[in-house]
Amino acid sequence: MRKAREKWLIKGREKEEQEYHHKRKEAQKIIRNKKKTYMKNVTEPIEEDQRQNNTRKMYQMVNQFKKGYRHTFNTLRMGDADLRF
Repeated sequence: MRKAREKWLIKGREKEEQEYHHKRKEAQKIIRNKKKTYMKNVTEPIEEDQRQNNTRKMYQMVNQFKKGYRHTFNTLRMGDADLRF
């Protein structure tokens, strides 16, 4: 009785693992496709600027893309009662 229950539990886990791996594969595929479309949307304006000889704008976009997102910090000064938010 005990061994039959263990076999039953193992089969259930195998099925759950297969479902998990299948869902994970699908999620990775969706993420990969979204990243590809994002990169295409980012690089198209850069390529267009290059074709139109807008080198300054092109390099600004390239540098902005290379640096990535940077959070701006708000400062708070108490000496002069100068508050910035």
